[in-house]
Amino acid sequence: MLKYYFIIFFVIFTLLPASEARVYLDINAPTFVQIPVVLAKWKSVDKTPPSLSDKVYEILANDLTLSGFFKVIDVRQLPPSLQRKEGIPNTFSLQEWIPAGGEILLAGEALLESNGLNFKLKFHLLDLVEQKHIVGKQYEGPLQTLRSAIHRIADEVTLQITGEKGVHNTKIAYAVRQGAGKEIFMADFDGANVKQITKNQSINLSPVWSADGKRIAFTSYLRRNPDLYLIDVDGTNLQRFSTSPGLNVSPSWSPDGKKIALMMGKEGKSDIFLMELHGGNLKKLTKGHGNEASPTWSPDGESIAFVSDRSGSPQIYLMGRDGSNVRRLTFEGNYNTNPSWSPKGNQIAFCGRAEGRFHIFTIGNNGSGLRRLTSDSGNHESPCWSPDGRYISFSSSRTGVSRIFIMNANGFNQRALTSSKGGESSPSWSKRFD
Repeated sequence: MLKYYFIIFFVIFTLLPASEARVYLDINAPTFVQIPVVLAKWKSVDKTPPSLSDKVYEILANDLTLSGFFKVIDVRQLPPSLQRKEGIPNTFSLQEWIPAGGEILLAGEALLESNGLNFKLKFHLLDLVEQKHIVGKQYEGPLQTLRSAIHRIADEVTLQITGEKGVHNTKIAYAVRQGAGKEIFMADFDGANVKQITKNQSINLSPVWSADGKRIAFTSYLRRNPDLYLIDVDGTNLQRFSTSPGLNVSPSWSPDGKKIALMMGKEGKSDIFLMELHGGNLKKLTKGHGNEASPTWSPDGESIAFVSDRSGSPQIYLMGRDGSNVRRLTFEGNYNTNPSWSPKGNQIAFCGRAEGRFHIFTIGNNGSGLRRLTSDSGNHESPCWSPDGRYISFSSSRTGVSRIFIMNANGFNQRALTSSKGGESSPSWSKRFD
């Protein structure tokens, strides 16, 4: 079994009595205005080098900006009198911060212990409008887990302001072209901490996270045939899972982690099959005369969305987990593929052709509310949802080479995740690593 070599020892506690819970920002509203958050200068405690506090500040500001929910007011934007203040103010002095122009104040301090191996981060979140304290917490651990602790602070800020924790401590797996092949990589939510998972110099495609975040399923031509493999996220314990002659592609883990749905090429056409995690009990789910592809599970495990050309062109269909109750979902557009079911279960993202290019769309699970999210030049493909349903990752060639992008689920705040020289494709979002 995989032991995830990413261990953080942290202490979380409320430093002051928590105020009554309040959602400052309803991000589910059709439109919302970003909350202005003042990010005060972090204090370096005792002999802590200022470079550590600066690093904390930089990562935290970037996290909050990338979330799309906040307008970060940097310390360099503050009046001179406030630029010099550092650390955590008390609630009696909050009026001094009103000229900063924000509604929320985020302040903190960093301590590097004398052994130089461990840290402590303390932060407070304060309401500048109502002049009150919201929350205060402390995180501590070995220095190599510093980035994770900062992401946790951003998650906590997101929780306090929007009512739901953020996804800054998640990862995205994706395929990267290297020479004539492709390898599987993963990166943090902010594009940092990039790691290569496969190193077999073959063609590796369509990575998908297991529900527990410990393994990745993917297709590889390692033995010439497109077989399905499983691998631990540290790149070890490679397992050849489905080896039927022909296609073994587009894997999708069931929410309980016990089954994998996949597309297999048999009898001259492709169909959706279901396989137990131990590799046995293969069951064919689709029985149409067309080609079926790209299964994706509903979050409750009761339904599967997939692609079929049984109507003449690729469209999105739904069926029960046993292959029953097949019905067509998309009727607009003549080429719709790559469905991805939202974690909340109410929407499906997919790739559809419009105006001669591929774009990302969302549609309700009942076929209502079709919405196009991308409009830039290039092709936009392979959407996948964040575990909270607030973001969608996808590949886009808008810059000339295919790269992984992230956007808010309403299509706003689109930004590139990484900048590898080779083409990037097929993103897959992990669970939260708490």
